[in-house]
Amino acid sequence: MRHRLEYWLVAAVTQAVRLLPWSLVRACGGFMGLAAYFLDPPHRRITLANLEAAFPVRSAAERSRIARGVFAHFGRVLLELLKFSTLTPERMLDRVEFEGDERARQAYALGRGVLFFTGHFGYWELCGIVHALRIGPIGVLARALDNLHLNRLLEQARQSTGNTVIYRRGALRRVMRALEANQGVAMLIDQHTFGPDAVYVDFFNRPAATTSSLAALAIRTGAPAIPVFAIPLPGCRYRMIYEHPVVLPAPGSPDAIREFTQRCTDVLEMYVRRYPGLWLWMHRRWREVEPAGQAGDIFSTSDGEGGTDPVGIDD
Repeated sequence: MRHRLEYWLVAAVTQAVRLLPWSLVRACGGFMGLAAYFLDPPHRRITLANLEAAFPVRSAAERSRIARGVFAHFGRVLLELLKFSTLTPERMLDRVEFEGDERARQAYALGRGVLFFTGHFGYWELCGIVHALRIGPIGVLARALDNLHLNRLLEQARQSTGNTVIYRRGALRRVMRALEANQGVAMLIDQHTFGPDAVYVDFFNRPAATTSSLAALAIRTGAPAIPVFAIPLPGCRYRMIYEHPVVLPAPGSPDAIREFTQRCTDVLEMYVRRYPGLWLWMHRRWREVEPAGQAGDIFSTSDGEGGTDPVGIDD
């Protein structure tokens, strides 16, 4: 019943934001996020602790200001995603500008498929939606929400422009088929990862357990890995930025998985440092010390159906 009530609430909000002007939607989202900042002490403490560790030279007042901005941003992310999902494809594109999208087209021209990656940064969900309109549909790697009713709603938004959602079970086979067909696959790389898929890299000068899936796929297939970021603009518009593909390690590198994962993480860190108010600081990203000998290999875990499945391919 709780899941149904949550779904009805989100569905009602979606209908309401459909009728509201963009400026009011953004303002309401910011207010809702700020309310969460004051009403959710556990996540507020995690956010402030993470910001203190990441930016020790900044004052406590400045870190508190960033933290409030983070909560406000994610309130806006929620309401603006609901609003954006009600638009026609033409109106979606009217609200977006692209930077570096020719890099994606050049990557497709190689014929190996393309791996797009980002983090819980900016408006990452909107990026996937409009990518399909500007460049072409992709497979979006995701973990299903616990609330299946809300998951169906989010899935509809993700697939509204032609994308497909690839869930964890059987994901590796679907990803490999997509890359072999020269299609794009998108994933997030900024959540704490458990198990044999984890590889530890430096993120804000601290070891962070990170999925090795992206590195393993790029090294195995030769598919270019392109960082993508979606940032808000004035006037309730958005900019989608496609960075240069991350360079693969030299053939035969003894620590290629870790090296490539570090390079990808470095790009994400660069954007988080540039726009600290746009990243998910309330996530417990740094949780444990790196165990000795931890390497990570997504191609070694059985999925129970006679194949393999990457442990860390989720969101």
